[in-house]
Amino acid sequence: MAPSNSMPETMTAIRWHPPSFDIRVESVPVPKIEHPDDAIVKVTLAALCGSDLHVYRGHGGVDKVHTSGHEFIGEVVELGASYGSHSPKGRPELYATLKVGDKVVSPFTVNCGECSVCRMGYTCRCPSGSLFGSVALEGGQAQYVRVPKAGGTLFNLSDPKSWHSTLSPDMKEKALSGIADSSLLMLADILPTGVFAAVQALNHPKVLPALSGRPWPTSFFSGDVSATVLPEDRLLTFAIIGLGPVGLCASVSLLDMLSTQQLPFQIVAIDPVESRREKAMAVYKKIDQAGKGSGKFEALSIDDAKNIVATWTGGVGCTAVLEVVGNPSAISLAYDLVRPFGAIVSVGVHGEPQMPFTGRQLYNKNVSFDFGRCPARAMFPMAFDLLVKRQDVFGEVGGLHSLVDRIVAPKEAPEIYEAFDQSKIGKAIFDMWK
Repeated sequence: MAPSNSMPETMTAIRWHPPSFDIRVESVPVPKIEHPDDAIVKVTLAALCGSDLHVYRGHGGVDKVHTSGHEFIGEVVELGASYGSHSPKGRPELYATLKVGDKVVSPFTVNCGECSVCRMGYTCRCPSGSLFGSVALEGGQAQYVRVPKAGGTLFNLSDPKSWHSTLSPDMKEKALSGIADSSLLMLADILPTGVFAAVQALNHPKVLPALSGRPWPTSFFSGDVSATVLPEDRLLTFAIIGLGPVGLCASVSLLDMLSTQQLPFQIVAIDPVESRREKAMAVYKKIDQAGKGSGKFEALSIDDAKNIVATWTGGVGCTAVLEVVGNPSAISLAYDLVRPFGAIVSVGVHGEPQMPFTGRQLYNKNVSFDFGRCPARAMFPMAFDLLVKRQDVFGEVGGLHSLVDRIVAPKEAPEIYEAFDQSKIGKAIFDMWK
């Protein structure tokens, strides 16, 4: 399909240069269609994510200059030959319905939507997949971006009939018309990842005895069983390690899920940076009672968190721990805080260092680990529903209780990367045409 208007030859892009801490705003060629399944998207907003800092710091094992960023929202300006009414039946619906001019948001990884991995919902591990903002695929912190396998990857915000949520079609379209792009951009990564962490923790088999009131392993089966679980045994204790944007999304998501349970709970959210703890408490206070239930929520330093978990649980430990940082000290803290027969859910991006555990430590605690990348494409409907529900914290920009701290011009990228790396600012978004 032809582009909607004449495309420029060059564009502004935020580029990383090896070996580390070198971000430059440069003029580079506008990407072109390379495969019939490609789409070219004109990026309106692109975000800076905590996982971008791994490459920024030189920890990603990367030695190639490339365009950064994996969170972007924009407009389709060109489509490959695969798109249109001639698209074969059985392919993802967007190949037949996506049009030039549609507003789209992309998950942070490409996924074909057609293989068995994608059909099972494990979209972040599609064999055809790749990560935006990596050496394999140029990123979205640019005025234009090429999206491979776009029919299986993109979310069409102009015509959301191709994806599902618990909202009715009318409510969904009304919600989309009232939500700012700076809020919808969170669907690219941080909100699905936060929801993913909370879903894994709350639905882990080792949490089931507390949820069901049936001891292990009868909690897996139906039928009568002698009740040996007391009410105090069902008190759910969670820790969330890391209060950057993903940690805040995980906190909001976990609170929302727990608010529907008729069980007591207590959550400690942990970060060594005081300003992040203050933001977490401001977010918590902003949420109405229906969205946070009647449990406890505290944002504390590492040492204070250890003390309160010991007090809350009589030294036993947390039912589950959500680790959203991605370094050895964070995962070690998760191990220290979790109870025997507990679960650790890690969505932080871990690098090359070995995990700081011995076999004896793991054996002695019967702890379960869930590691890895969020399948953002599969999590989109749940994340969208939460986004609509929690516009009190996801809808504004710049407030203490807001997830997004500021929207800036691309020329500010070197300073913004440095400030974010030093935890001086929170979530920042680039207006690529400012």
